[in-house]
Amino acid sequence: MTRRRAEAALPVLFAAAILLVGGAVLFFIFTISPVHSDPAGVPSTASAAQAERYSGALEEVRRLSRSLLVEENLPGLSVAVAVDGEIVWAEGFGWANVERRAPVTPLTRFRLGADSKPLTAAALALLHDRGRLDLDAPVQRYVPAYPEKQWTVTTRQLMGDVAGVHRIRGDNNDLVPGRHCASLDEALSIVAGEPLLFRPGTQYRYSIYGWVVASAVIAGAAGEPFPAFMTREVFKPLGMESTALEEANEVPGTTSFYSPRSFMRTDLGVREAPPMDYSCFAGAGAFLSTPSDLVRFGSSMLKPGLLKAETIALLHTPLRLESGTSTEYALGWKADSVHLAGAPVQMLGHRGSPVGGTISLMTFPDLGLVIAAASNVTHARGIAPLGLKVAEVFARPAEERVH
Repeated sequence: MTRRRAEAALPVLFAAAILLVGGAVLFFIFTISPVHSDPAGVPSTASAAQAERYSGALEEVRRLSRSLLVEENLPGLSVAVAVDGEIVWAEGFGWANVERRAPVTPLTRFRLGADSKPLTAAALALLHDRGRLDLDAPVQRYVPAYPEKQWTVTTRQLMGDVAGVHRIRGDNNDLVPGRHCASLDEALSIVAGEPLLFRPGTQYRYSIYGWVVASAVIAGAAGEPFPAFMTREVFKPLGMESTALEEANEVPGTTSFYSPRSFMRTDLGVREAPPMDYSCFAGAGAFLSTPSDLVRFGSSMLKPGLLKAETIALLHTPLRLESGTSTEYALGWKADSVHLAGAPVQMLGHRGSPVGGTISLMTFPDLGLVIAAASNVTHARGIAPLGLKVAEVFARPAEERVH
């Protein structure tokens, strides 16, 4: 082809490319199918027990929940609220399975992802209360299968995400194993040979595998399998009947999992999430639960009962690095201060973003208030903001709530 003919063909090729891209964009736009189109038409199922004194608040938080489902095109949503240890509201909205039109109910289980960490932290704290775990002893005292590293690692450092236990290549967060783990020992073996990323106590960095090692500490200190101790000593005493590890077999009552169709934006459509095996994550991210169970758990972290008062305070106190800088992360809990009803209040909570889910747990110790919200789609950006909006409603004086 001569240069002149090539130059003449360029505009044609450019126009064809524009038409192709434009056609693809138009096809994408016109094939977006909203899961819910009308807030008033969103199906919901509420728990039987609802506190009458909060009837005005419930009207408002239901409206907020339905609006979020439509605005962000979420398949399903579940929210629960506890005040002074009592669940005053729990309701599921939308679909646990879009194709079958299976509804979300208060008993629908969601993946917790990183929201598993506070649960695991409670088990470690319980062993500490019973004198069976020294938080500042080298972890090898309880987990001989975890080799000694270039620096000493303690359980307290694991719980504060300052231990440097990671499995990282390049600048990525912890690498997902991409395999099935039949036991906690198999999960531990994935990271056992990795050197520490930094000297413990000098940096804060979100860690998955640090909590896998922490799960092994529980098994070692308790002298029994990790799942058995969690179920008998944490979940059963708190009435958390819907909380369990996600293992090879499907756990009954679990939602289907979805992900955004494109650009991590649920409003551009959702699709079935790719399969994900969480068996290697143990207490770092493998639990399934419901918002109702989460607020039961959160309530137990506001007053003595399962744990001693001083131990609860220990869990909720952010660590400081060797430099003196606060990490703003306690032992399995993110510490923050927010404004509710016009006043600053302490908030302790956690967020999870597993494949096929978005979870938020918030506790407000000064108010005796606990909020949990969950959706069955990844990157549901409005879940944590919804939790704060619900908290704002319940923090108002009764006469200021909508009636």
